[in-house]
Amino acid sequence: MEWLSAENIVAVGTAVLGVVASGVMVWYERRVPRRKRIGYRVQMDNPIGDDVRSGRANVRLGLFDADMDDATLVLLRVENDGSQSIDRDDYTGPEPHGLTAVFTDRTIRGVSVTQPTDIDHLMDHFTAQRGFGYEGNRLRVPRVPLNPGDHYKLLVLLSGGDVGAEIRLRGGIRDGEVHPNRSATPDDKSPVFSLQARIFTGLLTLSVLALAGIVVFRDGNPIECEQGELTVIGSTAFEPVITTLAKQYEGKCAGADIDVQTRGSEAGVAELAALADRSGSRARSVVAFSDGPLGDRLGLKGKKVALSVFTLAVNDGVDLGPEGLTVAQVRDIYKGRYKRWGEVLPGADRATAELPIVLVSRSDSSGTRQVFQDRVLGEWERAQSTSLDCRPPAGAVTVVTRCELAGTGDVLDRIAEQPGAIGYSELGVAARHKGVRPVPLDGDRANVDEIERGDSDYPYRDIEYAYTAGTAPGDSLTAGFLAYLDKESSRQVIRTQGHLPCGTPVGLKLCG
Repeated sequence: MEWLSAENIVAVGTAVLGVVASGVMVWYERRVPRRKRIGYRVQMDNPIGDDVRSGRANVRLGLFDADMDDATLVLLRVENDGSQSIDRDDYTGPEPHGLTAVFTDRTIRGVSVTQPTDIDHLMDHFTAQRGFGYEGNRLRVPRVPLNPGDHYKLLVLLSGGDVGAEIRLRGGIRDGEVHPNRSATPDDKSPVFSLQARIFTGLLTLSVLALAGIVVFRDGNPIECEQGELTVIGSTAFEPVITTLAKQYEGKCAGADIDVQTRGSEAGVAELAALADRSGSRARSVVAFSDGPLGDRLGLKGKKVALSVFTLAVNDGVDLGPEGLTVAQVRDIYKGRYKRWGEVLPGADRATAELPIVLVSRSDSSGTRQVFQDRVLGEWERAQSTSLDCRPPAGAVTVVTRCELAGTGDVLDRIAEQPGAIGYSELGVAARHKGVRPVPLDGDRANVDEIERGDSDYPYRDIEYAYTAGTAPGDSLTAGFLAYLDKESSRQVIRTQGHLPCGTPVGLKLCG
């Protein structure tokens, strides 16, 4: 299936991962960080005496009493690492103080409190009246209010016990917790992103890079590059796309020679079918493009390439307004019921009203004409007065003048030259041609974007097929060029020329 390409799979996987990651992060932000949290960690636990049982002694002669020859210094950091402020009343213990630091197997000899200079007001809470003090191995910490990110440090002098012995901070916080914080963050800065956020961000980045790498690799190095000769025939409406892509393929693939000879959809598929009957080997190097499924009845193998949009076009001197024509009016015009534009447009100015209607048509081998008959007229286009030069006779107009031309460009040139002329063409070519106006049908414009969004029921459209005489060998230029049509760069060319690639998600639905 075409949509099961590597880039599509990675793109879908990236989207799913993004949705899941976003959901998990929303849950995490609501459930975890919004809780009130006090975190603590030991930033230093160093020996400073000359007889410490664990660690290497850092001797300070003459600074300590005889019973402090095994002294240690501990720096304990206490911080609000949640996202809510903590007030004095948020501490739930029954004692006047809020927290208790316990130093296992050691005795507290002194303590000093430090904090950043921008929150020096915290020092006002460290008083004996508010419970600050120590006894044995327990240090009483007051109920200190902390905004998110605030912290203070306790520098504690101890004796006895081992360096690295367990240090715990006990206490309760309403709707929160007191927990050891072992994150390796900068001393005075909380982490910008949590570990979970960094993991999800890394996964998403890797997925996007993988998708970009696949797209760049596949578009920059076409693995279907083949050598040889290929002839492309068929639709003149799709010729701008075919010519552009053929030149691009030849530029990317040395040794590839693609000859474009478009003479009409039905003529192209008929020629390919005849070649298949006469010489199967010759037919394998020919691709016929068709407006609509004209090759199905001839036993050819078709590939859906694009949704092609066509349009009726009138001479620039005929102003049909934003609503254009109804399908019923178009059918009556092509049945010959109207001879002059004044009969179709009762409110038209006299110059427009007197203009004879001239039908500039394609031959019956044209796919554009076949689609027009199927999607708009609902019947064969009836022959009126035939003219070689598409000019109405002088004098009274008794019949509608009609002519047939070979190609899309010829039709548009003649419409632009002949006042009162109307015909049909592929949309992209008509939109760029001077002297003609596209005609809306039943109020819907010939507009690819509106059709893609589902905002338009515009009827004059059909699928563009690429036909081959059976399945092309995998190592042939025919197979390589058909595969090249599915590349993203080729799809951009198709869209630029006014068609909707069948390989896009919306295109798959519309072409289906």
